[in-house]
Amino acid sequence: MINSNSHIEHAYEPMKNLFAILIVFLPWSLRRIVLIKIFRYKLHPTARIGFSFVFPEQLEMGAHSSIGHLTVSKGLWRIQMGVEAIIGNLNWITGFPMDDESFFKADVGRRPELILGAHSAVTNRHMLDCTNSVRIGNFTTVAGTRSQILTHSIDLHQSRQTSKPIVIGEYCFVGTACVLLGGCALPDYSVLGACSLLNKQYSESYVLYAGNPAKPVKPLSTKMGYFTRSTGFVH
Repeated sequence: MINSNSHIEHAYEPMKNLFAILIVFLPWSLRRIVLIKIFRYKLHPTARIGFSFVFPEQLEMGAHSSIGHLTVSKGLWRIQMGVEAIIGNLNWITGFPMDDESFFKADVGRRPELILGAHSAVTNRHMLDCTNSVRIGNFTTVAGTRSQILTHSIDLHQSRQTSKPIVIGEYCFVGTACVLLGGCALPDYSVLGACSLLNKQYSESYVLYAGNPAKPVKPLSTKMGYFTRSTGFVH
């Protein structure tokens, strides 16, 4: 049986997208009012969005958080950004709508969301697949460019689409051009070396993980400046 409300919502989707595109080019002071009054977003007075197409169902931005220019987000239910969290320029952030049951039927509790902790950062030109939940902890940096965070894939045994959440802990550093697959976890106070593939859950902190697939390489000092800093941005 077809959900009539869902059918109507999909019919109006092109109009909603056109309206959203027009909003992108408004001055920020006016665009902020529209996003709060019409879209019901929760934006701190000091939060800011550049010329980017970012229109999840729910958007919450903490004090001094920001989204740069030419970042695109579609299909997400929620984006939540803590105090001074940053999403940079030219990022591609996708999800699969939670109310669309044509895929991922077996993934009970699936939430297409991106949660960034306080002082965390996703720099520039990364691809984030948030078909399932992606959580990035406080003071963590997805650095460099061209990293891929992929929560969904095809289950070859069952011949169906499947998704699993990804968790990146607090005070982590993800090097350039890394790939993180659904179900993986990077523990707090960890480094994922450049060009690494993370495909499983690790739990030991203060470790450099690297390789394809990523494995523990060496322990890291608990006194490293990156692990003890009180502000997110590294000068």
